[in-house]
Amino acid sequence: MSVQAVVILVAGVIFYVFRRIRPPPPKVCGTANGPPVTSPRIKLADGRHLAYRERGVPKDKARFRVVLVHGFDSSKDLYIPLSQEFMEEIGMYLLTFDRAGYGESDPDQKRTVKSAAFDIQELADRLELGNRFYLMGLSIGTHLVWSCMKYIPHRLAGVTLVVPVINFWWPAFPPELAQEAFKKQLKRDQWKLWIAHHMPGLVYWWMTQRLFPYSSIMQRHPILHNPRDFATIQAMSKFPNPDEHKIRQQGEHESLYRDMILHFGTWEFDPMELDNPFPNGEGSVHLWHGYADKLVPVELQRYVAKKLPWIKYHEVPDGGHLMIHEGKLCEAMFRELCLGEEPTVARMAPTSST
Repeated sequence: MSVQAVVILVAGVIFYVFRRIRPPPPKVCGTANGPPVTSPRIKLADGRHLAYRERGVPKDKARFRVVLVHGFDSSKDLYIPLSQEFMEEIGMYLLTFDRAGYGESDPDQKRTVKSAAFDIQELADRLELGNRFYLMGLSIGTHLVWSCMKYIPHRLAGVTLVVPVINFWWPAFPPELAQEAFKKQLKRDQWKLWIAHHMPGLVYWWMTQRLFPYSSIMQRHPILHNPRDFATIQAMSKFPNPDEHKIRQQGEHESLYRDMILHFGTWEFDPMELDNPFPNGEGSVHLWHGYADKLVPVELQRYVAKKLPWIKYHEVPDGGHLMIHEGKLCEAMFRELCLGEEPTVARMAPTSST
């Protein structure tokens, strides 16, 4: 083979690799090549937009103003089994929003765990939620909740984390405990998480290659759901979301893949070193987890609860990852957050063994 042919071959390989690892630009809503804007949005100080949705009672008449943060592959339009009558009964205003890159909120290629907290603060200020508001986060979306407890605790009236996804690389985890839990993941997920943490520039390639299984959650592997989760999925099918197609419309990298990179990357702080955001008892923090959650290891969740004894930890014995979508459990979570009612549908889990 001639030198010229070798050069051409090498250049071709480099070009192919570059094309495979480089994600395409996002299709930003409201731009010439992007989807239309159909939801109310606020404009942040840096020029980005956040799309939001309001439910419940009007905020000027609400006793409780709650911001709910959605999880992975979801949006402001997530199914929440709360009736209007329930929200009127307790006097609750509920605000959901599309996180950066999801739905109709602009992507943020510079976002960090820390910056996410200030997005919520600015959203609350623009919508005039007052000096303090309640905050609830779901699954992988709880990195925003941890961040708010770190950087804007003075703005919070109460906090709930529901099935929060664990970052195996939080420094406070004993290495042997984190490693044991990590090895229980499917091989495809071990590779996905390792790449997201150590080589984030290859996440797009890994998630789009088809030589190897790449992600159990994206490939809808049945191992992720227990019988209770399957029953919840069937119940939710009766309430289809007509805007579900909008969740990834700006690009899977800016929504799903950037979620992985951010959540499983190196954080600016370790959640297990946080101070109680309510040292004088003016509010409380709650964490809900299912013992039978197939996505988040219960051993690590229990360890977090042990390290942060000011968190009120509730474990549902046969609960899975979709507990927020169960009517009775969902109501119990909001009653506890807003009214301080002790839930009867869960129990405190033993933590002394971890």
